[in-house]
Amino acid sequence: MKLVRSVLLSALACSAVLLSGSQAHALEPTAASAPAPAKAAAPGADYTGIAALSNCSASLIRYAESVGTDKALVLTNGHCYEGGFLNPGVVLVNRASTRSITLLRPNASNAGTVRASRILYGTMTKTDMIVYEVNESYNSIRSRLNVTPLTLAKQGPADGAGMAVVSGYWKRIYTCSVQATIPELREGNWTWRDSIKYQQPGCETIGGTSGSPVVSTSTGEVIGVNNTGNEDGARCTVNNPCEVDANGNVTVDQGAAYGQQTWWLYTCLTASRTIDLNKTGCQLPKPTRR
Repeated sequence: MKLVRSVLLSALACSAVLLSGSQAHALEPTAASAPAPAKAAAPGADYTGIAALSNCSASLIRYAESVGTDKALVLTNGHCYEGGFLNPGVVLVNRASTRSITLLRPNASNAGTVRASRILYGTMTKTDMIVYEVNESYNSIRSRLNVTPLTLAKQGPADGAGMAVVSGYWKRIYTCSVQATIPELREGNWTWRDSIKYQQPGCETIGGTSGSPVVSTSTGEVIGVNNTGNEDGARCTVNNPCEVDANGNVTVDQGAAYGQQTWWLYTCLTASRTIDLNKTGCQLPKPTRR
């Protein structure tokens, strides 16, 4: 997983910086609808909607149906949780948070900060993501900081789709394409489904890029969240995920990097844009233990 802690340790050891050591690797203000982000020169080519945490990257996101008066949302990895890694099976729902989040301008300069009020959803099971609700609306953030969100895509990316991993922590953009969708990715005690494998070269992500949005270079929508890579060529260990195909065959690809699905949020979304894990067809994991 691609956290900053491993970057620092690796830099001291051999200046090789990889995804994470012990922690897996933007609206016109209207009341009726949350406006789509301002157009950049090319989707995924600037820092529109990008955010930084103390240990990871993140993004300011909106649902396709979001309105300007909704409380804004921030997406990052579950392993970037301020309380540490989430054990397999653990799901956080409506958990209080006061986390400070730095929002960037399109040119990567700091626009200002927002503060989370709660974790709407968080897990490291099946996918690796946390969705924070902040204490301001999209309209308020646009008015105060002139920052606009990225829109969350309603489906995962197709193989070969152009993509960019945009890191707010490092203020760096990696551009490549989707190589494949991996049925199962195992890392340590964690298992992720339908993981997004990046075509190399181009997306050799490093520690601190965890939580970066995977942005479609065609639509500008968020099609996933960056989270890990195989650093040493080891098999299914922390920082060395392995691929498992539909027949159970295990493959290790040293240097490979991956993201996780985020569109499953839509399968659990209500008409009022809240997450209901009991909704028919919801594909997000439910809590099994606290």
